[in-house]
Amino acid sequence: QARLVESGGGLVQPGVSLRLSCAASGFSLDRYTVGWFRQAPGKEREDVSCIARNDGSTKYENSVKGRFTISRDSAENTVYLQMNSLKPEDTGVYYCAVYYGSGCPAEEEYDFWGQGTQIIVSS
Repeated sequence: QARLVESGGGLVQPGVSLRLSCAASGFSLDRYTVGWFRQAPGKEREDVSCIARNDGSTKYENSVKGRFTISRDSAENTVYLQMNSLKPEDTGVYYCAVYYGSGCPAEEEYDFWGQGTQIIVSS
């Protein structure tokens, strides 16, 4: 059975780093574009980052550029989101999702989603 499981969230102070994991089972993540999304309390879900399956290109939402890095570990069948210099506005539930296509599509194009992991950035 195909599964995506996010982990690595928690309650942290501003300025620290976290690394989120998106681990797949039942299929190979290398065959998919993988996206990270987040939903802050009371807000719509938004794109955070994406790594394309066809050329490995990456994409970041403007507010996380220079702070977040998305990467793949094929051996672990996992995609990571390294988040540095966390800010209170990074608070939310973070989801990963997969898209069986090339490039980084719009949110509604993603085929399969994980259940999310929560991050709270607060002093």
